[in-house]
Amino acid sequence: MKKKGLVMYEYKTTKKLNMNELQDLFLALDWDSGNHPEKLTGAIHASTSVFTAWDGDRLVGLVNVLSDGHMAAYIHYMLVRPECQGHGIGRRLMDMVADEYADVPHKVLVAYGQAVGFYKQCGYHCADGTSPMFMTTLRV
Repeated sequence: MKKKGLVMYEYKTTKKLNMNELQDLFLALDWDSGNHPEKLTGAIHASTSVFTAWDGDRLVGLVNVLSDGHMAAYIHYMLVRPECQGHGIGRRLMDMVADEYADVPHKVLVAYGQAVGFYKQCGYHCADGTSPMFMTTLRV
């Protein structure tokens, strides 16, 4: 557990998340994935790793990783409820990923807008000559 003010956040490594708590977290950030709760739940359960942050029984943060376990780990989702941002939750979740995948040489993610600065603070950088590319039917 980690204390921030009067709030104690608990961090877990678990894929045992139900559809309602996942949907609630994603919609709190207006992420389109939250509008597809069955697919979202399946995606989280099929992830290689899922790291979560809790305020009591309320899911406040999540990061999931897809990895081959040897060469690459792709951080797919990383989100923290807006009202909980700035409390170190995102950094702690990213540290959990870094620790778990310390022996995996390539850790990859796509950062949007203001998040670029956060990820730079976590040790990520934009690679020269690369562009993130998508083929999606969801809003990004």
